[in-house]
Amino acid sequence: MIDILTFMLSLGVGNVTFALLMAGYMRGATPSPSLTVWIWARLFSGLAQVCCWLAPQFGFPLAGKLASFASVVGVALELAAYCLFFGFAHWRRFLYPASVAGMAVVTLALLAGATTEQMVCVVAMIVALFAAGAAAVLLRPQKGASLLQRIIGANDALFALAIWATMGVTRGNVAALGASSLVGFAYMASYLLMIVNGFGFLLMCKQQDDANMQRLATVDCLTGALNRRAFFERAESARMLALRLRKPVALVMLDLDHFKRLNDSFGHACGDQALRMFADTAGAVLRDHDLIGRLGGEEFALALPGTTLDGAFQAAERLRLAVAAAPLPGCSGDYRVTVSIGLVLIEPNEELTAALARADHALYAAKSGGRNRVEVGAAILKCA
Repeated sequence: MIDILTFMLSLGVGNVTFALLMAGYMRGATPSPSLTVWIWARLFSGLAQVCCWLAPQFGFPLAGKLASFASVVGVALELAAYCLFFGFAHWRRFLYPASVAGMAVVTLALLAGATTEQMVCVVAMIVALFAAGAAAVLLRPQKGASLLQRIIGANDALFALAIWATMGVTRGNVAALGASSLVGFAYMASYLLMIVNGFGFLLMCKQQDDANMQRLATVDCLTGALNRRAFFERAESARMLALRLRKPVALVMLDLDHFKRLNDSFGHACGDQALRMFADTAGAVLRDHDLIGRLGGEEFALALPGTTLDGAFQAAERLRLAVAAAPLPGCSGDYRVTVSIGLVLIEPNEELTAALARADHALYAAKSGGRNRVEVGAAILKCA
């Protein structure tokens, strides 16, 4: 079996290498605070492990002391990177005091003249506590958590359990590690921590970047609604699914009334606020599986799967009333936006573009009829 000093050196070199790989990954890319903190975590962990090798190998007692502090800093930074990655708002409130407490324990142990074996036990337990904290962050109940996230969390939990089990069996006697059957388990957990967490965090960052790119490609950046291309793709998928299931799909065209007048009177910032207000109101009124897209300017479209013509009319009326009641505080206290709506039911085997054209005709009729109203489009005439 590999001796512990050689093992610590290999872990140290591995962690420093991971840090350099991550630095190369970030070069030329959009700065990532979580990845930057993670790089420092890998560097401090690598420094601690190299110092653990240097201290007995060359008789540098100071290196052993540095290893203790660097180990605590490394795992604290690793937990901070996770908190930043998941966007925790108040992580500093608990992580800063925990980090200071860990450093204080190490300092007190050194001042009390703790032996090397005792320092290893103290630092190992602190590291295990932070690893358990990282596991709690990654394994917490969370909607949409990826399998990769769960694997990394399980790896952190395994590492913490390996340390606690090893310390428990040896009763803190580090010298007995060579004879313990758990030493191989502890080595393997440490190695997996480096490999799985090192590559895993990079892959999680890439997953996040890919998701952001996908969002930018499909979502209108101003309103958060689907953009024109994404709406057409998803509405067509909804139409095809409804055709197979023989379910209805309602299609709605909407236009904010007098939008140019709003821009001219209060400025484009107010117009942008009106567009966002409409999208937010529609999101609150409609069902989760309903589709809303911004087709351009002040024109929006809705696809309502599984909705009859009567149900679509009622939904459109609720939306119209909700929009008319929503204030625009950044524009004028008494100004209210209204919306004109045209809706149709997609006929069996009717193309999406044809249904949109019918809904657009109904929208034109709603505007011609005085605006701030819902108009139902004419059905397709069937030959006798």
